[in-house]
Amino acid sequence: MAMSQAAMKAEYAVGHGDNATTAQDVTNPDIAPNAAGEGKMKALAWMGKNKVEIVEVSKPKIMEPRDVIVKVTGSTVCGSDLHLLHGTVVELQKGDILGHEFCGVVDEVGSEVTKFRKGQRVVASFQIACGDCYYCKQKLSSQCEKTNSNTIENAMYGGRTAGMFGYSHFTGGFAGGQSEFTRVPYGDVNLLPLPDNVPDEKGLFLSDVLATSWHCVVDTGVNKGDVVAIWGAGPIGQMAADFSLINGASKIIMVDNNWRLEYVQKKYPHIETLDYTSLKSGESVTSKLMEMCGNRGPDVALECAAGEYAKGWGHTIEMALGLETDTSELVNEMITSVRNFGRCGITGVYVGFCNHFNIGSLMERGIRLIGNGQAPVHLYWESLLKMIQDGQIDPLKMVSHRVALEDLDKVYMKFEKKEDGMQKVFAQTQFSAPPCEGSPELTRY
Repeated sequence: MAMSQAAMKAEYAVGHGDNATTAQDVTNPDIAPNAAGEGKMKALAWMGKNKVEIVEVSKPKIMEPRDVIVKVTGSTVCGSDLHLLHGTVVELQKGDILGHEFCGVVDEVGSEVTKFRKGQRVVASFQIACGDCYYCKQKLSSQCEKTNSNTIENAMYGGRTAGMFGYSHFTGGFAGGQSEFTRVPYGDVNLLPLPDNVPDEKGLFLSDVLATSWHCVVDTGVNKGDVVAIWGAGPIGQMAADFSLINGASKIIMVDNNWRLEYVQKKYPHIETLDYTSLKSGESVTSKLMEMCGNRGPDVALECAAGEYAKGWGHTIEMALGLETDTSELVNEMITSVRNFGRCGITGVYVGFCNHFNIGSLMERGIRLIGNGQAPVHLYWESLLKMIQDGQIDPLKMVSHRVALEDLDKVYMKFEKKEDGMQKVFAQTQFSAPPCEGSPELTRY
């Protein structure tokens, strides 16, 4: 059973010092009244399974000397936010503020913050790192030992991972950035200055998408000449394709089944696509990929979808009955599709356990299965920022809509239903600058 918050804090403080950041300290200001500052703000909150609402809550306040309060000028909706919407990530509480990707302007700094000043433009890492533990010293920020005191996660995974903004108490209970103000713990570590030549509409995606896609490619090991198959044609998959080509891949094949393949064909004409719903009787994703790759299969498979979405009835029923939390179907397709001694990287969110995993093919054919983990943003974001500045990558290629924070509850539902051709969105607030060149016009819902 879960421990009480007090017991959790006492247990975690042992060996980590009394300043360990805990879920008790950092939740939605109106859920934890000691976190409420002066004034009100708008925010998107989870209100139960398949229900989110725009609410008015207290603004956050400085609670620790290294805190920074950010006035949010841009956020977005991620495919992984839908896992929260569906209630498939444990430990959500009614009223929790969502959103793990945001940028903005420094509004207030704690007494020990020396790197930032009021009015400075910044982007936040989606994960929260302390900066001085074993992993943070190596810039492996997603595995920070101090910012997530959740004992359920520790027991379930056999180790701790970093706290995350707006992603349930399973990852620390930190209020998210789909709001007008957000408190950033260890602000001198978890914020990156944005230069004047990088607008919010591009800099925002340094918070997650760019680092996650790049990490997927380099951690799995895409090399010069590799044929790469990518499961999932969303923003992560698209940027993983771009980064694979930068790393020298000779061919990219995107596997999916919806309008996103049309988006990819329009925006990325050099990428081949495979719609698994168009397969003929007797064909499979594996057999089709073999055909497209000269009967040997791709060198590398990248999973950029997630484990929540079952394709067949068997896994659909098992997930509905709680017999598994994630389906193994995509991972099995990857394992059977890549060449012998091929590499499979998992970046899409998997939170628990799956059934019917093809361990025989993995072992007998020497397949390398790599759990990429949450990308260590701090390891990459400075070099990725330079890639934006140099024009090597253009994050705006992913962005289909510009929306208002006040409409995010409706946007979630559009995103969920795959309506309006919605891909990646840029959500503006009352504090946002005018749209940059290339940004979609504002759409109100």
